[in-house]
Amino acid sequence: MKTRSMAVSLCLLLFASLAVGQQDKAARPSPPAKASCSMGDGATITVDYSSPKVKGRKIFGGLVPYGQEWRLGANEATTFVTTANVTVGGTKVPAGSYTLFAVPDADKWTLVISKKTGEWGVPYPGKDSDFARVDMKGSKLPSNAENFAIAFDKTGAGCTMRVEWETARATVDITK
Repeated sequence: MKTRSMAVSLCLLLFASLAVGQQDKAARPSPPAKASCSMGDGATITVDYSSPKVKGRKIFGGLVPYGQEWRLGANEATTFVTTANVTVGGTKVPAGSYTLFAVPDADKWTLVISKKTGEWGVPYPGKDSDFARVDMKGSKLPSNAENFAIAFDKTGAGCTMRVEWETARATVDITK
């Protein structure tokens, strides 16, 4: 009877810790966020990421060094899921799940689409895990963006993925 009682107690403890873990994600300093775009015919792109804040820090060229791979958000690795074959900045990407990283620079960025999924956001798994590297257009925001954000703007042929934080904006076109 004691064994059964202990097993029930362990199960309850496990479920309670899982529930608390999910609640903790929303309370994190860099809470989870999601962006998605409908590509038509039921096809979608979804990006799950965590949204850190500037908090008075120098982000690009400071906390996030120029010319180095960065996890594109905070906490867990940023995921990119497409339900259809798409073209990202001129590169064909088959339907599937990927991890996104970026290499920011003062005037342009490179989007890194990694084949390796399920990892924590750091360290970058290495170029051997890259599916593709795609140029992004860089520009300055008209005002500071306190929260890191990824969003999609619908275009005639698909979507433009937009990354904004601090004073930087980077975009890449995605078509079906």
